[in-house]
Amino acid sequence: MLTTRNFAGLLLAGCTGLCLLHLSGPVHAYPLDGYESTGIGRLEAQRLVQEGSKPGKKRPPGELLPLDRVTLRLLDQPDFGLPEVDSALTQRVKKMLGSEAGRYGIALLDLSDPDHPRYAEWNGNQHQNPGSVGKILVALAIFQALADIYPDDIEARRRVLRESMIIADDFSKYDHHTVRLWNESTGEITRRAIQPGDRASLWTYLDWMMSPSSNSAAGMVQKHLILLKHFGKAYPVSPEEEARFFKETPAKKLGEIFAEAMQSPVTRNGLDLEKIRQGSFFTRGGKNRVPGTYSYATPRSLLEVSVRMEQGKLVDEFSSLEIKRLLYVTERRIRYGSSGVLRDSAVYFKSGSLYSCEEEEGFVCKKYHGNKRNFMNSLAIIESPAGQDRLFYMVTVLSNVLRKNSAQDHRDLARAIHGMLQQDHPLQPAAPGEVPLSASFGEGFIGYEAERQAVRLKFETQEALLGLGYDIGEIDGLIGKNTRKAIGEFQRSQGLKVDGNPSAELVQQMRRVAQEKGLIRADSVAPPARQ
Repeated sequence: MLTTRNFAGLLLAGCTGLCLLHLSGPVHAYPLDGYESTGIGRLEAQRLVQEGSKPGKKRPPGELLPLDRVTLRLLDQPDFGLPEVDSALTQRVKKMLGSEAGRYGIALLDLSDPDHPRYAEWNGNQHQNPGSVGKILVALAIFQALADIYPDDIEARRRVLRESMIIADDFSKYDHHTVRLWNESTGEITRRAIQPGDRASLWTYLDWMMSPSSNSAAGMVQKHLILLKHFGKAYPVSPEEEARFFKETPAKKLGEIFAEAMQSPVTRNGLDLEKIRQGSFFTRGGKNRVPGTYSYATPRSLLEVSVRMEQGKLVDEFSSLEIKRLLYVTERRIRYGSSGVLRDSAVYFKSGSLYSCEEEEGFVCKKYHGNKRNFMNSLAIIESPAGQDRLFYMVTVLSNVLRKNSAQDHRDLARAIHGMLQQDHPLQPAAPGEVPLSASFGEGFIGYEAERQAVRLKFETQEALLGLGYDIGEIDGLIGKNTRKAIGEFQRSQGLKVDGNPSAELVQQMRRVAQEKGLIRADSVAPPARQ
């Protein structure tokens, strides 16, 4: 059984997010600087929080990449395919799983060393209902339909996504997942499930489907996928035409349109329909109106989705990048993505779960804690640290470990895998007197300047002390015993109050002293980090 204890020896080195609705305009999912170009209210609300002009909880630095730094990483490798399975790496992953390894399927692609990619696979062809991970295929189907209608007009696709309005109806029933609604005029935020009558753009509904993993949103997106396929360039149609179409079209015909819309993008984009398929609606309301079939995926097939996305091969480069952005922006990290070791990492993530219980003496049925079925599925792409990418890897996990918290299980697995890869790709120390790359972490991040300046000050303090000849060891950005001792000695030599604490003024004085002693040139002195 996978436990924290199983992981302990391996750590030597170390959906359902919630969204906001902009009630007065079209919205969609982007990094937090996307409001100006997209109108998504929740992005602007969170950006204001990050910059300190609005109260609220700030997001971790790994979630603060701007638009231009969310990129596709394998565009220059269109012929890349999964390497042969690395048996040694696979055995290390299997060891993490403990005695219940047979209840997991895992695919892990490590691209941290571009010249030597590694691939581990355990039960990689194990079929399982992917739950909400299958919503990635719904997004793929929408983007494929748009590309078919407007093959050479990206702006037309954007216009449809931005301006086509969806009004929730019976296809949205029922779902417990909540979304966050932001009233731009008042600045008030409310949180509730989608209700019939809720009106928002197609792009907003895609965001709701992916980020908080709203089944109601998914049901409405799937309904409009059928409309896109049937009406083509005439989409969006009037509410009256929409109602007439669903009233007059036989259920069998609706099922055929839906199956074609969902299945064709799988095969056309190089994926194996025998290995991955989203066969039905995510809502009871949708299933009652449109017949469907089984849904399934394998760890290997989900990893292939990730690879093809990074290559720009999910429909095309535009569609692939939009899907990746949809996977990036969540209000909070859960399950595999919730591990604290990923705080500084960019995480592109989707999860899904299905659990059920039967009567059992001494067992209490809980959420994600089934004893009859306890599916937990995760797809994650990790760039760590965000913007610098010492590590770059993809992992997909399908599990059915009974009688334990599967959400916590995937979080622990994430920590173990990340720790293992940190061991395999150790951080290279900076040369003596050289500020390490980590000193620049957070540069250009959205609303992260104050935090970045505080970190930068520590590096600058150590750099100035080394320049003066103090023996503090390596520059690591940590104000430890040796650094505080050196700060105190410098303060004493200058007749200053001795407290061992760094400050921007102190760094400036260190630099002046170093310049006076001829240790540094006047034109090499950069202004210190502001406090």
